[in-house]
Amino acid sequence: MPYVDGFVLAVPKANIEAYKAMARTAGDVWMEHGALSYVETIGDDVPYGELTSFPRAVQATDDEVVVFSWVTYADRATRDAVMAKVMADERLKSPDQMPFDGKR
Repeated sequence: MPYVDGFVLAVPKANIEAYKAMARTAGDVWMEHGALSYVETIGDDVPYGELTSFPRAVQATDDEVVVFSWVTYADRATRDAVMAKVMADERLKSPDQMPFDGKR
């Protein structure tokens, strides 16, 4: 059975194009290191839920959009190996240039 990592982010609307560029690079990196698939989605009609929702999970503000992405792997062992390579990849080593707040 495939293994999946999912990510939910709040991205400022002003940074969407920068996020898309970063996501293209990230997708290339993950796929080169062995992921089966890499998918990015930008929320279009995602209401702030009363109790739970993606916007609530990342404390999204009115000037942000919610991004949900996921990566699939053959299994957990493959995921661990791919993730180690991704985290060491120099193309993703610029946290000061991240177009979103990675702490949320």
